[in-house]
Amino acid sequence: MTPTPSTGTGTHRAPAKTAPSRPVGRRFTDRNWIGGSLGWVWLVIVMVPLYWLVITSFKTSANYFITNPLLPPSDLTFENYQLVVENDFIRYFMNSVIVTVGAIIPATLISFMAAYAIVRGAGNRFLKTINGIFLLGLAIPLQAVIIPVYLIIIKMELYDTLQAIILPSIAFAIPLSVLVLGNFIRDVPKELFESMRMDGATEWGTMWRLAFPLTRPALVTVIIYNAVGIWNGYLLPLILTQSPDQATIPLALASFQSEFGVNVPAVAASVTLTTVPIVLLYAIGRRQLVSGLTAGFSK
Repeated sequence: MTPTPSTGTGTHRAPAKTAPSRPVGRRFTDRNWIGGSLGWVWLVIVMVPLYWLVITSFKTSANYFITNPLLPPSDLTFENYQLVVENDFIRYFMNSVIVTVGAIIPATLISFMAAYAIVRGAGNRFLKTINGIFLLGLAIPLQAVIIPVYLIIIKMELYDTLQAIILPSIAFAIPLSVLVLGNFIRDVPKELFESMRMDGATEWGTMWRLAFPLTRPALVTVIIYNAVGIWNGYLLPLILTQSPDQATIPLALASFQSEFGVNVPAVAASVTLTTVPIVLLYAIGRRQLVSGLTAGFSK
């Protein structure tokens, strides 16, 4: 006998078909091919000038004008680097180091303390006014105030000294540094500040023991950004210095230009040596730099 279906009130349903599960990873067709292609194009645009700069520094001045500029030299020569060193490159290099370090350290410390005070005293009208003045500094380019800066340096009797470059560099590095550090400090949970206060820490101790370590990515960001600008600065050394003893590396490049032409391979060798400290600085702090750029402007 064949079994008869049940006539009870309960009904039997066939098991529902489950949809095929999608792979955990992104599908091959979901990749952003346009963004990836544009990224590779931008990489080529950035790397080609650097490649040309390095291979040109190993060419002689005569071979540079008769060979393909993108082909590596057939005979490597270090004459250009020797010429750069013999033309007081070490002195210009040390001047740039003194100016950059002498401006970065005070600018970073002042900006951090100002940003902390602005964030922690959000309801203070005086601090709001100071913050507005800092933001106003972002809208004033250096070229617009170079004459007043020149006159101030003359009145202070600092003309043709490295201090004449350091002081304006500090002033122009503070506005953006305060903005980045202030936005980053706002991301620190208020409960941490309250916990430090309950433990008996003063506002000064809270700033250096809590806020300072937590804002390290933002500090690295402003240090690298300002260091690149000051290291490559040309206008301030040109206007505020006169003697070769106070010249920085950007001004030293003019020594390879004569009345009848420019020694391009020597200039390429000088620029290659100039970029080495910036590349090393970026390689050391690149993780903190990316974190500071993303988190510092998250709000």
